[in-house]
Amino acid sequence: MAVGVNSTFRPFAVTEYALGYIVEYLDTGLPQCGSSWILVPGENLWNHHLRGGLYMVCLGYMFVGIAIASDIFMSSIETITSRKKTVKYYDPEAQRVEKRQVLLWNETVANLTLMALGSSAPEIMLSTLETALMLGRPPRTKDGLGVFTIIGSAAFNLLV
Repeated sequence: MAVGVNSTFRPFAVTEYALGYIVEYLDTGLPQCGSSWILVPGENLWNHHLRGGLYMVCLGYMFVGIAIASDIFMSSIETITSRKKTVKYYDPEAQRVEKRQVLLWNETVANLTLMALGSSAPEIMLSTLETALMLGRPPRTKDGLGVFTIIGSAAFNLLV
């Protein structure tokens, strides 16, 4: 393990391995920022087959989670759109008032509206969260993250 100081006078340690090396910045008393929630430290030094297998397991796990959430979402759409109401109407041929059960929602319009809302929910939540966090602060000179998320989502939906 080699220890040194870089150009910003931050102490660091380098640990050499057969597949590469890891650079660790030592504690300087400053708060840590930017720690990764995705990668494990030194993960790039693992066996490639192990990493690929773990990535595939994680990817499968995510797809199962999305499938479960989509199934719940679709069953809620079916519950909402299956509501009916009783309507009275006059039948001129029979010359009497009859009652009929009609759907409260037009199924096509309801499904399109609710699916659009469901597919845009992450962008809407991100924009709302960013707006709530920026309350009481001076406005930025650059556009925020939420705007670019919505633009990127729209471009993805258009191209795919």
